Amino acid sequence: MHIYRSHTCAQLRKSDVGSTIRLSGWIHRKRDHGNLLFVDLRDHYGLTQIVTDVDSEAFKVLEKARAESVVTVTGEVVARAAETVNANLPTGEIEIRAREVTLQSAAQELPMPVFGDAEYPEDIRLRYRFLDLRRERLHNNIVLRSNVISSVRRRMIDQGFTEFQTPILTASSPEGARDYLVPSRVHPGKFYALPQAPQMFKQLLMVAGFDRYFQIAPCFRDEDARADRSPGEFYQLDFEMSFVTQDDVFNAIEPVLHGLFEEFANGRQVSAAPFPRIPYRESMLKYGSDKPDLRNPIVITDVSAHFTTSGFGLFERIVGGGGVVRAIPAPGTADKSRKFFDDMNEWARSEGHAGLGYVTRKGGEFGGPIAKNHGEEGMAAIYAALGLGPDDGLFFAAGNEAQAAKLAGAARTRVGEQLNLIDGNKFEFCWIVDFPMFEYDEDSKKVDFSHNPFSMPQGELHALETMDPLDILAYQYDIVCNGVELSSGAIRNHLPEIMYKAFEIAGYSQEDVDTNFAGMINAFKFGAPPHGGSAPGIDRIVMLLADEPNIREVIVFPMNQKAEDLMMGAPGPVTAKQLRELNIRIVEQTKG
Repeated sequence: MHIYRSHTCAQLRKSDVGSTIRLSGWIHRKRDHGNLLFVDLRDHYGLTQIVTDVDSEAFKVLEKARAESVVTVTGEVVARAAETVNANLPTGEIEIRAREVTLQSAAQELPMPVFGDAEYPEDIRLRYRFLDLRRERLHNNIVLRSNVISSVRRRMIDQGFTEFQTPILTASSPEGARDYLVPSRVHPGKFYALPQAPQMFKQLLMVAGFDRYFQIAPCFRDEDARADRSPGEFYQLDFEMSFVTQDDVFNAIEPVLHGLFEEFANGRQVSAAPFPRIPYRESMLKYGSDKPDLRNPIVITDVSAHFTTSGFGLFERIVGGGGVVRAIPAPGTADKSRKFFDDMNEWARSEGHAGLGYVTRKGGEFGGPIAKNHGEEGMAAIYAALGLGPDDGLFFAAGNEAQAAKLAGAARTRVGEQLNLIDGNKFEFCWIVDFPMFEYDEDSKKVDFSHNPFSMPQGELHALETMDPLDILAYQYDIVCNGVELSSGAIRNHLPEIMYKAFEIAGYSQEDVDTNFAGMINAFKFGAPPHGGSAPGIDRIVMLLADEPNIREVIVFPMNQKAEDLMMGAPGPVTAKQLRELNIRIVEQTKG
């Protein structure tokens, strides 16, 4: 028999009764019943119950061992009595009568228990992440992550993609988020950067003649944490294709994502391919967001035309001044008190908005100041235009277009949640397409790129030379699931003359392009194929499949909100000798 185990802790069944076996694992839980001691033994695979009596040598070892100590148990498989069978456990029909127990590693008193579902502060969980990962939910999430990556890799290869690895040490880029910089020892005063994404390298692979590339790529960005974004590093399914249109990219990746989500949906419904394609401006109007949650049936409507002349003076003045009024239905709210509507208004104010107007309707009777001032006939016209019923309420977001869209989108989500309209058993995908190529930056008072500067503008060079930059659309697209943006992508700009012109519009000279993007622009001068791709986020995919609200719960060793690794003590100080080797001196910033 093997020195540590003959079976795993999830393997034994009733058919093994009478066998002598050996298990190794962690003491998950102990229950002392006087003359009998029951121990749940846990390993990577599952749990098995161990039993020993007070007269056994095994009892003496197990009684003294703390929870999470590692032991090896040798004993006989016995059947549990019918009334003690645990139907929720694969090994629940048997237990092991321990004959011999070896303590492999004693655990100290735990800073946080592994058994149970109690929540603990983030700093404790991250400082003792190796204990946190022993907990069933976290352990299952990380196994799910591994299985998702394996499935993605298999599906991409089946679609004709080839996996390549791109560099981790590269050049800093002036575009995008902040870089993580790495000082060079052999080139004093110069720095490498960790890649924010393999963007340029994957495009250069296309120029090099590799037709369909992918990798599970690590990316590094010095940016603040959010619930769906980990600080420091993240992983994405990075892919690129040559000689393709936007439709070709969609047709290649949709089967991968649809099949992946169906594989791990665990009974939840996955929207069928082809996924809906929603133009950016339509999405901002109907959903108030470029990452809409299509599980929410509420659709926002612009009702500005109804308030050009109105007894409700505030909206009339907003519309007359170039603003807009957006309507957010609240279906079936006849049974809701006025407090529900007032609370929504207070919520909007707490989010920094001026407020959220509303109209109530019960049995066809309108209520509220807006309805009173706008009039019965005017409200009836709005309701008829929106197809609303006699018991539906209505919220209004008013202001300039950007403000109104933002408030309306947030209100749509909140109303959907408050009224339980969002089906948690669905995965609803969509593409957001036709992003603007440029936007006006109010801070810098100039036109700048709105999305990806390396995208091909729709209409190519002709559009750049003849159209208002703010009217030019790009072959840019996002893939969204349940209101979570999984990735951005684009058909790339592979022609030097178009790249120079696009950057010129954004205020960059040809010299700027040649200096900052030398590798790419030079490559394009030696024959580049039309190409495009995308990069769905692995962390976000697993977060959705695991039904976790925070991305930290699907990453093995995440950082905290301040981008600190509390377990390993990173970032941390380095020695004066290391700094001298790198020709670096630390200068303390003066305070105040």
